[in-house]
Amino acid sequence: MKLSRSLILIQPTAQKQGHYVLYWMQASQRISYNHALQEAILIANQHQLPLLVVFALVPSYPLANRRHYQFMLEGIQELSEELHKLGISFHIGLGNPLEVLEPFFPESSHVVMDIGYMRIQRQWRRQVYQRIIQDYPHIQLTSVESDVIVPVKIASEKCEYGAYTLRPKLHRLVSSYAIPLEWSPLLNKQFLSTSSLDLANIDEILDNLPIRQDIRGVSLFKGGYTHAKQRLDTFIKDKLSHYLESNDPSKDYNSYLSPYLHFGQISSLEIYLAVSHSSVNQEGKDAFLEQLFVRRELAMNYVFYNEKYDDFQFITEPWAYATMQEHLRDEREYLYTFEQLEQAKTHDIDWNAAMQEMKVSGTMPNYMRMYWAKKIIEWTVDYQTAYQTIVVLNDTYFLDGRDPNSYTGIAWCFGKHDRAWTERPIFGKLRYMNQAGLLRKFDMETYRLLVEQKVKERVHSD
Repeated sequence: MKLSRSLILIQPTAQKQGHYVLYWMQASQRISYNHALQEAILIANQHQLPLLVVFALVPSYPLANRRHYQFMLEGIQELSEELHKLGISFHIGLGNPLEVLEPFFPESSHVVMDIGYMRIQRQWRRQVYQRIIQDYPHIQLTSVESDVIVPVKIASEKCEYGAYTLRPKLHRLVSSYAIPLEWSPLLNKQFLSTSSLDLANIDEILDNLPIRQDIRGVSLFKGGYTHAKQRLDTFIKDKLSHYLESNDPSKDYNSYLSPYLHFGQISSLEIYLAVSHSSVNQEGKDAFLEQLFVRRELAMNYVFYNEKYDDFQFITEPWAYATMQEHLRDEREYLYTFEQLEQAKTHDIDWNAAMQEMKVSGTMPNYMRMYWAKKIIEWTVDYQTAYQTIVVLNDTYFLDGRDPNSYTGIAWCFGKHDRAWTERPIFGKLRYMNQAGLLRKFDMETYRLLVEQKVKERVHSD
């Protein structure tokens, strides 16, 4: 049974025929498997109106820099061209969403918006909701959930304790939501004239944004659905069958899809269906879908039901805070400043390699992400400073930083969604990771050589 992802938030209280349907596209920056876009098209067709898609380029998103904006704008550039081919008008404006959207409200009959889970995304949507209900009584406002497989509030009504409590709920519902999206073309292909930003020269836009400019884009990733789809196809063909080995940093079995998921350039549902219907061994598929579906939607659950997900005092469980308090004064063999960590100047050559990879490529193997964060806990003067250091580095250098997965993964390093382990210095009952474990499990020399090559390629490209 197929269930709806849309919810009418405001029913009009005044009669006025608008000139177009407005879709505020913010989280779902794509056409393929975009349920919000499809809902907007259906409404436009029903009322025989053209469709206007509006995207707000927020000029200074916290900790985002040139690397992130470049990747996002590459995707938006491709998106605008594809929307034009479909007869859909597109406007990109510079400013906070309400500032960009409000000039279009007077002539809109309906407004459709996608859903965001982070605190700032939800604040934007509340502002739009409040302005429409206050000043534009003729508008119907509809929200559509398009960036998870099972809608967050349908999956659970509370912040889940761990993957083991959310997993059965998701699996009970997945057959009702993991359904291919039926596409309906827009009938009224009337283009609307707006003073949109010119996407012909992305570098010029980037140069004029009030953002940190020294963190440059990376050659490994180019934004946009086309590149996301290419990565998905390559992953299924060449890597999915080996996904059980993806924790090994010396083997390149990662999907590299997380930046595209973060910016909404590809749908998790499209990935889920493609992987599920592939002929690859079931073990590889199950391992990947656990990450894409259960773990990713656990992260959405975490930030949705805990609006203080990035405040150290509210990120984890009572037992974790208790054990950290007991070990707060434990002696640290190594202590590093933020600058030393950022410059990859520690005694641990494997940690340094991971930090260098993060800086030059915007990514890091999943196992190394955990190790990287755990070592910062061990090498920092206290837990709160460690947390703040991890968040700032994560959000600055990772292309998929500033994301529910990021904040949930960091909280996991401090005990969230985990269990108490054998007590030890500094970590107490928090899960411990060490370099000896890396060397025992993986070919770290090969990993270091791979990173070395990436660093050389980056220096050459610069």
